[in-house]
Amino acid sequence: MSVRKHILLSASIAILLGGCALTTGGAPPPLPFAPAALQHDPAPVSPAAVVQTGTVIGPRLHVQSIHETEPVTARVETANHIALREPTSAGYINAAQIYPFSDNALYRLYATPGQVSDVALEPGETLSAISAGDTVRWAVGDTASGTGTSRQVHVMVKPFAAGLTTNLVILTDKRTYHLELASTEHTAMAALSWSYPQESLVAAKAAAEQGPPTIDSGLQVDALQFRYAISGDNAPWKPVRVFDDGKKVYIQFPDHIDRGEAPPLFVVGQDGQSELVNYRMRGNFYVVDRLFNTAELRLGQDPQQVVRITRTDNEPHKGGLAGLFGG
Repeated sequence: MSVRKHILLSASIAILLGGCALTTGGAPPPLPFAPAALQHDPAPVSPAAVVQTGTVIGPRLHVQSIHETEPVTARVETANHIALREPTSAGYINAAQIYPFSDNALYRLYATPGQVSDVALEPGETLSAISAGDTVRWAVGDTASGTGTSRQVHVMVKPFAAGLTTNLVILTDKRTYHLELASTEHTAMAALSWSYPQESLVAAKAAAEQGPPTIDSGLQVDALQFRYAISGDNAPWKPVRVFDDGKKVYIQFPDHIDRGEAPPLFVVGQDGQSELVNYRMRGNFYVVDRLFNTAELRLGQDPQQVVRITRTDNEPHKGGLAGLFGG
């Protein structure tokens, strides 16, 4: 072994022996004891709630019905009373009460023993079934008038005594009618039918999309002459305006002329005799194929409503658009 290696080995042995001496010496001084500070456990975290499908999240409001404290029968009576439609003076055209139709409404019909009340459905409507609550003391049947598209179903109702009440349900291919029947000693509604505002709105919209209606082909506005006076009874169908173009006479009725029966037109000759004349209905107009001096519209019997149309050539008149639109 060389001298250099001998020196390195001796130094390493000396270092190891010194470390052993330090390790096997006396015990190290004890460390000072410091108690740990008291700490509170954090509040436990609540697990997330499981929300079922369809649950409304948010504050719950207590909803209480206005009539909740009333008996159930009282609520039914209140609803029926609100839905009941009674006859009105403005709803009459001659002897027929015209109700505006509304789904799920109740319509009153007054009848009396010994008389038949006519419930007329919409022309073209097909009857499916009729059901009356009291079929022992009330006679209910059906028939029809007209043919083709003008065929109209009529439901005939007659009570056997006064002071009776029941209900009547009429089912058709278009709608369901609910009627409340009541019999009296002497008062009866001769006829009952409906107007249909919803269908009228749809038809008006379709007509508006197609453009204004044509009264007659070849009508010259500048040739119109407003030289007719209208007199007689104040019937609901009384014309609002009459004019001619030198060849034909045009009689304009109120817009609701389609809700009831249209009056026939008679031309009064020089001898005072009345005769029918050829005319056709276009919208709310009668188009008469000839000129006349005097004509009458007549409807009903005992009493009969009569409206007279008289030509007034000796009076100044307005022509063209001014007369047509009342200018």
